[in-house]
Amino acid sequence: MGKLRTYALLGLLSALIFSSCMETQDFDQYDDLDIIPTYEASIVYLETPESVINAAGGANFYSQDFNFDAFAEDIFSERVLDGVLTYDVENTTSKRLDLTIEFLDVDGNVLDVESFSMDPAPTAVLRREIAYGNAGRSMDIIRNTSGIRLSGTNLGDSTSTSTLPDPMVTLKSSGKFRVRIK
Repeated sequence: MGKLRTYALLGLLSALIFSSCMETQDFDQYDDLDIIPTYEASIVYLETPESVINAAGGANFYSQDFNFDAFAEDIFSERVLDGVLTYDVENTTSKRLDLTIEFLDVDGNVLDVESFSMDPAPTAVLRREIAYGNAGRSMDIIRNTSGIRLSGTNLGDSTSTSTLPDPMVTLKSSGKFRVRIK
């Protein structure tokens, strides 16, 4: 009779354990899942010493078009939600300078322009953040960018030299975007 009680008790406990842990599985949870990571990357870096600006002689000391298809790739352009472009510009030269960044489509048409006017040194680093998406400029600018044009203009003379060590103008830009993976 002891064995019968033991088996009955084990059977009852097993039935309670299995019935208390049973829950219907919901395999449709994947459909409700949103995966939206944030990606950050450097975009443009320019460093021009004052000696190069002086040697240019004219007003334009730099002008360059870059192929930039990273935004136009389907994996990015079809899934990007919003983002911010950040620019850090520093001028340690003795010149007043203008820097201009233009975002171009595949045909070379200008989609967006960002300009920086900078006084001669000493100045603080200029930081500018430009939002794209719901809280800023149109995401179509980012989605359709296929090239970047960068230009620099010397609004000062071409002979003076800053007393700071290694005088130069520096532009750093980066992008931080949220992209829907699923």
